[in-house]
Amino acid sequence: MNANETTIAWVGGMFFMQGMAGHGFRAVHIPLTKPQALGWEDICERCGCEPDAVVYTDRSLPPPLVGVERFPCLTAFYCIDSHIHGWYPLYASAFDLCAVSLHGHVDQFAQALSPGRVIWLPGFAVDRFQPRETEKLFDLLFVGTVDPETTPQRCDFLDRLRAEFPNLAVRRGDFAELMPQARVVLNIAERGDLNFRVFESLACGSCLLTPRIANGQDELFTDGEHLMLYEPDDAADCAAKARSLLADHALRVRLAQSGLARVNAAHRPGHRAGSLAALLRRGFAAGLPSHRLAAANVDQKAALRLLWLHWAEHCGDAALAARYLAEARALAAPREHA
Repeated sequence: MNANETTIAWVGGMFFMQGMAGHGFRAVHIPLTKPQALGWEDICERCGCEPDAVVYTDRSLPPPLVGVERFPCLTAFYCIDSHIHGWYPLYASAFDLCAVSLHGHVDQFAQALSPGRVIWLPGFAVDRFQPRETEKLFDLLFVGTVDPETTPQRCDFLDRLRAEFPNLAVRRGDFAELMPQARVVLNIAERGDLNFRVFESLACGSCLLTPRIANGQDELFTDGEHLMLYEPDDAADCAAKARSLLADHALRVRLAQSGLARVNAAHRPGHRAGSLAALLRRGFAAGLPSHRLAAANVDQKAALRLLWLHWAEHCGDAALAARYLAEARALAAPREHA
């Protein structure tokens, strides 16, 4: 295959889509602004051609692509919210390839596909997150949604932290604008996820205080060199670490500079585009679509059928439910059509 002529139907979030051009791929964006179910004909219509590959980039929606296991091209799923959606590994098994943002979940996806078809693709910071010369208005700042209904754990932790550290500031708005205004930026990872805020904070040249978690954080960043860690959900430890950072200007500057350098060296969109491009090239070289179409995986069809029946019942949209039911019928065993 000539990579210069390779077209990707890029379904969902844009993420690092624009970086794919530098690796020989023409990506056509198909946005997802609400739940929907797109089949092969829908993809071709929106793409304006039959693409060489379909890449679904996670939008945390009900399954947006139906019949993926029958698509005649290479398919890939960039999975981010596996810590929220337990059905993702099953859905991913319908794809040829998968890139998983949470390191601790890679093995689970590799069991659903196979180890050679899954890679770890952690978060990153888009290029608009950059250092800015601005007045430092906040000692310790958390930027994000804080709502007792939708983020109860976050609310509880911030309430306890404020009792330990009264100067805590909480704001909503543009992260790239607000983070440079803080002497120390606070991150919270309620589910132990290595979230995008880690990369974005460091990309702004901020001194970052973030919880000690797994999911590959220690493989990418070093405590006391790129950022400072506090014990998860420990408000007293978080407050003590914040005070130590505020008392040491030189340390804050050193962490901020080192963290920024680390992001620029390894965690920008171009780096993630390069990794996904390499995965796609391996998939093409291995002829994964042909192998998938030639295989008769009865167990997988039965499992996917249950997935479609579940979403037909729970999606809350009559038209979408009908599409999911049609897909479940298409996967039904022959005896059920008698």
